[in-house]
Amino acid sequence: MTATQPPANGPLHVSLIAIPEASASVMFGMYDLLNAFPQMQDIIPGLPDATPFQVEVIGEMPGQLTVAGGTPIQVHRRFRDVDHTDIVIVPALVMNAWKTGRYNALVDWLARQHDESGAILCSACSGIFLIAETGLLDGRRSTVHWSYGPHFRKLFPNVPVNPEQTLVIAGDRGQFVSCGASMSWHDLALYLVARYSGEATARAVAKFYALQWHRDGLAPFIAFEGRRDHGDAAVLDAQTWLTTHFSVADPVEEMVRRSGLAERTFKRRFTNATGYAPLVYVQHLRIEEAKRRLESSNDPVDEIGWQVGYEDPAFFRRLFKRLTGASPGHYRRQFQIPSYALPEAAKQPELAR
Repeated sequence: MTATQPPANGPLHVSLIAIPEASASVMFGMYDLLNAFPQMQDIIPGLPDATPFQVEVIGEMPGQLTVAGGTPIQVHRRFRDVDHTDIVIVPALVMNAWKTGRYNALVDWLARQHDESGAILCSACSGIFLIAETGLLDGRRSTVHWSYGPHFRKLFPNVPVNPEQTLVIAGDRGQFVSCGASMSWHDLALYLVARYSGEATARAVAKFYALQWHRDGLAPFIAFEGRRDHGDAAVLDAQTWLTTHFSVADPVEEMVRRSGLAERTFKRRFTNATGYAPLVYVQHLRIEEAKRRLESSNDPVDEIGWQVGYEDPAFFRRLFKRLTGASPGHYRRQFQIPSYALPEAAKQPELAR
């Protein structure tokens, strides 16, 4: 990727939104990384002389603001006083459930910056809730943390959301950028560096800060939870039975027999209630258990496949990769705690070397 819009008349102005729900870690991380170019230029060879970004924390009022977790931050300016900005970043928002209509003036400002200033609107994780209130995302793809996915779809049914995707760029000029889980703000920051300062700069920054792109997407991080609030007693009984019997041979056939329903009727009701065909639901449960065993044991991959119900190792590996985006071996390396971080390592310091 080459820089698409390198700063011609000074650095791009970045507005980092501060509201009480904002995640301090995401705010500080984005602020430090995008504002650190003057310091990095003295350390990292090959960085461009021009500083690409000038980041400013903006909110409803200047001065100290306490954000999520009780962390104090300093707001530089009121958003009402910012007439033009090039990039807006809404950080992850820590909340139980987003309620629309609390920040109407800020939502109007976001829409105006997009329409009049041509600003790029970016969200980290749940920050997309605020941007979605503008209506500008209707019909455009986006991503959000998977735990917020159902609530987001309920509030904004016209915004297609894909929690398994790390970074989504939408709009005719790529003016809407969203990233999924909270710590994928790394991907958002590196994307902005690559977009406005070039691929080589983004690579150098990633190496300097030891940042890694979530190339496999976020599917490996998502735990499968079948919907249970559907109100179909027969389907719920089948789901409950499956939690401890998913590895048996022909589980779908056994569920049909236990339900007392005709096979076609059971499958239709199960799919309508859970959103998954019975066989697909079983596959998700089996792979979820396989993930747990890969994380917590050293059993061979093929044996784990057999433990969760698959006699064909090749089929198990293909299915695992299709549902999680990663091979079983890669998943284990990514999520199993390394030996140097285990409690026993404290007694054997050489393991940490």
